[in-house]
Amino acid sequence: MTYEEEDAFWAFAAIEVLRLTGVRNEELLELTHHGITQYRLPSTGEVVPLLPIAPSKTDTERLLLVSPELADVLSAVISRLRGPTGAILLVAAYDVCEKVWNPPMPLLFQRGIGSEQRAFTPTAIRKLLINALAATGLTDADGEALTFSPHDFRRIFVTDAIMNGLPPHIAQVICGHKSIDTTIGYKAVCPAETIEAHRAFIARRRATRPSEEYRTPTEEEWDAFLAHFEKRKVSIGTCARAFATPCIHEHACVRCSLLRPDPSQRARLAEIRDNLIARIAEAEREGWLGEIEGLHVSLASAEEKLRQLDHHPGQHAAADLGIPVGAGWSMSPRRWAAAWPSTKIEKKFREGPVDSP
Repeated sequence: MTYEEEDAFWAFAAIEVLRLTGVRNEELLELTHHGITQYRLPSTGEVVPLLPIAPSKTDTERLLLVSPELADVLSAVISRLRGPTGAILLVAAYDVCEKVWNPPMPLLFQRGIGSEQRAFTPTAIRKLLINALAATGLTDADGEALTFSPHDFRRIFVTDAIMNGLPPHIAQVICGHKSIDTTIGYKAVCPAETIEAHRAFIARRRATRPSEEYRTPTEEEWDAFLAHFEKRKVSIGTCARAFATPCIHEHACVRCSLLRPDPSQRARLAEIRDNLIARIAEAEREGWLGEIEGLHVSLASAEEKLRQLDHHPGQHAAADLGIPVGAGWSMSPRRWAAAWPSTKIEKKFREGPVDSP
């Protein structure tokens, strides 16, 4: 019974720590009592516990916030490991990746084997998970017994965190990934989940907008909406002003940056430009200084619209494509006929002299 209870406790501890932190198996085995620290929030003065994760795959140390659930698990582990003096024994662990023995440390995952205290190994953690699942009798959809590796809990952690609103780039930092693409790859996405998340997004977006925007428009509102598009056509082009917005230029369309000039009305636009030049000359001659500045603004806008038309010719303007030049088109007529002997033209090339292509 003592052996069964020992296995059950360490299986519980391993599963909970892996599930609540998302750490790798080798990082789990390097957790020590000395590593648990605290941090005082500068804004509120609240003290929060932190769990440092030793560098492993990315050679970068990181700090994890200890949740209340994780704190309960860690306190149970520490209480179990404390000796008669209240201290946790120092144990040397073998690093299977570096192939070296680490110095003795107060590891959180250690157990007594006979009269000796030893650190857990990666294989021992996997066996704990296998035995725990076998005891539950859980099966998958095909009726096969479930199998979990320590790394599966890392994927569960990322999926659960992002599903509950944690931004992916924060999950990346917590997991110690170099690329956010790796973190996203850990996130399991189901079709039903995608649909529900999209519906929730639409509901949140609608909640931030006035409710009257989502009602059925009246006949007057619909007529006003259609009339807006009917009134977009002006003498020298089309007004691209948005619905229900005022004209900022008081219908001086030549000055408006939202006017899309019509190429067929270029002559009319040139006539407006010439008229503005004549009006500026008249205002200077008569001394109408109040009108000169405004006329110059309109003239500059008209010239800009003409430049737009000259820079973007009509879509139906003819374009000379030229004669294609390349390996397939640079052959002489006789070589071309030899390569393609199926047409009457090529037959003529073969039968007699050809003076021109």
